[in-house]
Amino acid sequence: MGNTRQMSPSELVQASRLIPASASKIFELLAHPAQHVVIDGSGTVKDVQQRTPERLFAGARFGMQMRWGLPYKILNEVVEFESDRRIAWRHFGGHVWRYILEPVDAERTWVTEQFDPTHSRAPLVLRLMRASRRNQASIDATLLRLEQWAAGRAPA
Repeated sequence: MGNTRQMSPSELVQASRLIPASASKIFELLAHPAQHVVIDGSGTVKDVQQRTPERLFAGARFGMQMRWGLPYKILNEVVEFESDRRIAWRHFGGHVWRYILEPVDAERTWVTEQFDPTHSRAPLVLRLMRASRRNQASIDATLLRLEQWAAGRAPA
């Protein structure tokens, strides 16, 4: 884990990893919802829903087909969008999934993934679901899959 930084301010769940790819290449993957299944470390992202934009933009709404025990659908809205630097979305629950890209050089980028429950509409539900612990494991796995993708290896 020499190339991973973990940070845990109160409530915010996050981790960072040095990824061997440019910020623009990583951002393009994140901006295409159909590609999220490639790097999803939670195992819950299955596919995009119909009428989901091919590429995200500020304010875009996109639907994902998910599975956590049972299949379900979720509609997200892009709430932060800075090309090659930051992208974030939230759904009806109010919590935010965020990616922050910090270029080191042309071929390496620190990627921070965050689960931000600050504005959750159901904080008690998140606590009962042990969302922080589960999401920390998912974030760690996602960043590993992203590193594998960037290195040209199929994510495990």
